[in-house]
Amino acid sequence: MGWFGPSQDEVWGRLSEEIGAQFMPGGFWKRAKVQKRVDQWTILLDTFTRQHGQHHHVVYTRMRAPFVNPDGFRFTVYRAGFLSGLGKYLGMQDVEIGDPEFDDAFVVKGNDESRLVDLFADPKLRELLASLPRMRVEVKDSEGWFGPSFPPDADELYFTTRGVLKDLDQLKGCFAVFSALLHRLCVIGAAHKYDPGVRL
Repeated sequence: MGWFGPSQDEVWGRLSEEIGAQFMPGGFWKRAKVQKRVDQWTILLDTFTRQHGQHHHVVYTRMRAPFVNPDGFRFTVYRAGFLSGLGKYLGMQDVEIGDPEFDDAFVVKGNDESRLVDLFADPKLRELLASLPRMRVEVKDSEGWFGPSFPPDADELYFTTRGVLKDLDQLKGCFAVFSALLHRLCVIGAAHKYDPGVRL
């Protein structure tokens, strides 16, 4: 343990032991990773650095899980006030779920309002999301030139939060949210329950 508490490797290693995941320690040229298989999906936790301005770099924690998305369903959810300055996305609309507490705390956007309401109709899912730090969860169609190639019907559930997340309970909550979201997407018909064929 260092001056500022346990290291990322210590916390992520313990996380892997407690949730039955595979931990890959970081090194000089590679980032630490946690990979967990949930049914037919693979959830990957790691970090990346994004440049803000000419000399300022910010580290983010992210979680990804490719899945089969037959109809191109898209959504984004984040806490109110977080990234709100980015404005509305083209073709995306603010959606109220019908739970006043959740609707006040989160901004939800997507390309199918009725499916979004169905997706977040699960009170357990809403409770899990409320337990997470300030974050952004979305469906992305690919990771661009530097990421893996996706089949036409595969997309990616994608989570980001600023900084290196080292709170064990919040990390467990992230994996619980991803598992709940993937299963819920299947329930509402927005995902197919088989391997998407993408390796991160």
